[in-house]
Formats: sequence, C-alpha cells, structure tokens
Amino acid sequence: MNERAPSRIVVVGASAAGLSAAEGLRREGFDGQLTLVGDETHLPYDRPPLSKQLLFGTWDATRLPLRSTQAVAALDLDFRLGLPAVTLDTRGREVTLADGDRVGYDALVIATGVAARRLPGTEGVAGVHVLRTLEDATALRQDLKPGRRLIVVGSGFIGAEAAATARGLGVEVTMVTDAAQPLAEALGPGLGTMLARLHTDNGVRIEAGVLVDSIVVEDGRATGVRLADSRTLQADAVLVGIGATPNTAWLEGSGLALGNGVECDATLYAGSAVWAAGDVACWLHPHTGRPTRIEHRTNAAEQGLAVARNILAGPERATPFAPVPYVWSDQYDLKIQIYGRTRGADEMRVVEGSLDARKLVALYGLGGKVCGAVGVNMARAVRAYRPQIADVAAFESRSMT
Repeated sequence: MNERAPSRIVVVGASAAGLSAAEGLRREGFDGQLTLVGDETHLPYDRPPLSKQLLFGTWDATRLPLRSTQAVAALDLDFRLGLPAVTLDTRGREVTLADGDRVGYDALVIATGVAARRLPGTEGVAGVHVLRTLEDATALRQDLKPGRRLIVVGSGFIGAEAAATARGLGVEVTMVTDAAQPLAEALGPGLGTMLARLHTDNGVRIEAGVLVDSIVVEDGRATGVRLADSRTLQADAVLVGIGATPNTAWLEGSGLALGNGVECDATLYAGSAVWAAGDVACWLHPHTGRPTRIEHRTNAAEQGLAVARNILAGPERATPFAPVPYVWSDQYDLKIQIYGRTRGADEMRVVEGSLDARKLVALYGLGGKVCGAVGVNMARAVRAYRPQIADVAAFESRSMT
C-alpha cells in the first residue's frame, strides 16, 4: 500500500540511533514537524566513554554530548526530554508520554535502546551498580576509591572495560563470571584465555565458571556477593554487567511484533508506519536471513541514517540494511576492534600476529563462510579483512598460527 509522504515524524529514543535518524531526515530534506522523545533529561550523548574516560575521570560530562547545542538547535526539533513514552496506538498513530500528552505522527521511529539487566532484589540497594546512563557512571565513579573492593558480575565488554578502568584507579577488582574466560562467548576460547591473562596480569582476580546466588546486604548497603557454590566474596561495591534487554515493555498491546526487540523486515520496517533503529531493532539480515539485533554504537548510528532514508522513500522503495557491524573495546593497553559477527562462529584462525604477543588479527568463520574479524592492536591490518566479511567469502581452514 502506498502511503502519503509524512509531514509529522516522531522519534522515540534520544540517543545515538534517534539522533542519527533525526539528522538523516533533515539532511534528506524533511522539513516537517520532527519530535524527539527521550526518557533522560540530557541531550543525546555518547555511551561508550561511560565505562572508560568518564569512569576514569579523564573526561567530564561536558564532553559526552554527541553534537554541540548549536548543531542540535539547527535540527529544529520538538524535544520531549525526561518524558518516557508509555503506550503506542498504531491505529490512531499516537504516542502517549509519561505526562499524559499524546503526540501524533505519520511515521514513527522506535529507538528506545536497551536497559541493563539487574540481579533480582537489588533495586535501590546502595553500592549495587549497573552501567548504562550518565547517572549510573557518576554513581559508580564515587565508589571507586583507591583500596576499595569492587566485584564485577559478568565478563562482557562493559564488565571487562569497567574492571580495567577500576584497576587503573587503584581499586581491588574481582570479576565473577559463569563463562570459562572473559568474553569467551563473544570471541572464543583463544582470545578469551588471552584476555583472562591480561586482566590477571593487571591484578584482577577472576572467579570463572561460577554463578552469583545473591548480593549480601547489611544496613541497606551491599557488602559482597554470595556464590552458587556457597562462598561469599566481600566488596565495597558491586557492578552488575550481565547484559541488557530491549526497551519494548511500553509497546505491549500496540500490535507490533515483539520478540528479541522490535521485529522488523530487512529494511527496518516494523509495519503500521513504524520503523526501528539501534539496540532495540531486530531485523532480518538480508545476507543471512536471520533475525539480528546488535547492541553497538556504530550500528545504532548507521541504522538511524538508514531508517531516515527509508521513511522518505516509503516502505515499497525502502532499501535492505546490510551492514558490516563494527565495535571496539579499550582494555588496559589493548585496542580490540571487531568487524562482523564473531558470536556463534564455528572456526577461528589467527591470520596475523599472535596471541602470545597480544597483537593479532583473527578471522572467524561460520558454515564455511567468513563472518567476522578481530584485531588486537592492529587497526589497519584488521580493516583489510572487512571486504571478506561484506562479501561473505569462503573461510579457508588452515591450522592456527
């Protein structure tokens, strides 16, 4: 069905994906009413520095905004900040905000991102932290004093980066993970072992292959964690980094397909004049045909631009979104860069450098095809493998160097 060109567009989510969609719409010539809704009171800001520069103290909050106030003002947006969207009426094409206001639209972009998972019963307990927002990072930073003890529950990118930052601040760090090694699920056992050694070499104690049963609380404050094997580890603060869940609760009853995020076709279209972008979007990847959801900063910005173009083109002329995902992680003196998808790979081969030197490029394969590449302190070299990922080239199995 052909739809008339939109004159009112609402973007729900005022972070990287939402801002990128708004910028893309203006850049492509949309001059109608453009509303940007955000549950935080801040103008759109960058999240990757929260676990690194901001947490360490080399940056303050003034360096986080994604754009200058002048650049944001030039977009001529109707900002609704500090007002979460609470319901969506796709038939009436209205978004209801927390203050009861209803905002109508001709096209809607859902860019509400994800929420950090929490351990049950820890909401409001002093000393228990997650790391998703500026306020989260500020609160955690206050607990990271030299000589204090931090327990990091989880060993994904957020947990590993925060552990490295905390060690740089003189904090005693214990990382608790149910995995065999940090980041092993994402990068495989080879790089997982290398990163485990990196952390232990820098003074992090790793409790691997064990679950956290509960947080120990005394007088309303966390004093440690109780493990599933009945041991108790003492701490002055606990950071929970066990993943995130898509922010879709407000969409229940809207008629949109909700599974692992907002379910979209290959063009990021969810139906009923609704599109999705960023961490909350689960779309059919045109190369693999699989539902795909990516929680990375670069992907969020790219999807926002893609959605902007597709809204103005219309669903019938929209273009499939087929990126080569990119993410990076800074841990101690290592710069880890990842192109494509490494999670779930059934083959991995170091093609340049070595694990022992902690300087390498590793190629990942799935079903006989190249699906990803990881570079450790080899930025230019790993970038050269991007075309193989984009072309879904054959993975040549050879013994690992």
